[in-house]
Amino acid sequence: MVSFKKAMKYLFNPDYRFLINANQGKYDDMDNETFLKRKFKACIGHELDLEDPKTFNEKLQWLKLYGCKPEYEVLVDKYRVRDYIRDKLGEEYLIPLIGAWDSPEEIDFDALPDKFVLKCNHNSGVGMYICRDKSKMDVQRVKKELYRGLAQDYYLTGRETPYKNVPRKIICEQFMSDEPGASDFTDYKFFCFDGKVDCVMVCLERSSGDTKFYFFDENWELKRLNIRGKQAPADFTLPKPACMDEMFKIAAELSVGMPFVRVDLYQSNGQIYFGELTFFPDSGFDANLLAETDEYFGSLITLEK
Repeated sequence: MVSFKKAMKYLFNPDYRFLINANQGKYDDMDNETFLKRKFKACIGHELDLEDPKTFNEKLQWLKLYGCKPEYEVLVDKYRVRDYIRDKLGEEYLIPLIGAWDSPEEIDFDALPDKFVLKCNHNSGVGMYICRDKSKMDVQRVKKELYRGLAQDYYLTGRETPYKNVPRKIICEQFMSDEPGASDFTDYKFFCFDGKVDCVMVCLERSSGDTKFYFFDENWELKRLNIRGKQAPADFTLPKPACMDEMFKIAAELSVGMPFVRVDLYQSNGQIYFGELTFFPDSGFDANLLAETDEYFGSLITLEK
């Protein structure tokens, strides 16, 4: 049941009403530019300037409309990008693949190991299942979520063109962690601008429900680009992985020729693993991004108008 407060907000707040209706598919036929302008206003709170975009969020919207390249479709596909990484870096940088299927009914769950990760190749989050103990898995519930993931048209949620025609599959990867026995796999998300890596966002304690984010530059100096970073003590740091310098080089190599891409990497026992390539973090609707960070990252993107 919808609460009275939410019902009133829906009636009297046009931005909130747009987001609710958009999530229900009521604007699926709306042209991309109009949709992005309306969603941007609803999420960010001010009008989207496509004539002279300056911020990170604004330029990501511009790139959706005018900067997507045909090869991006393969690069955002979590299944087909593996061939690209294999050719570019080598097989050893790929998280071992256990299987790939077109339907949940094709999966032999009995044959899967005790730990694994299931996800769809064409979206982000919906349908994903991280299994740490197969004896506790509800197979029917996992199947239901996978069907939900396969059914999601991820392109329509933010009009990210590369996802529009990705052939949908389910993939299963080996469960990974930073070291044997650890429960987490630390994310290293590199913010890259046409072959130049500005910084890496370290994502810690993801399974805790309170993920912690810290930005570091190539010299492993803290960059205070978010609230948690700004509030950290003057001498704050984190242990620098031994392979971090190589990770910066890999991220730079993978980003050449792209105005912006976030390269997600992992490390396990000193071995680097590829995660994914993300062209539009938060789909360019990140209202939690500090205003100065939004402007700073935006200044690093060069648009070829």
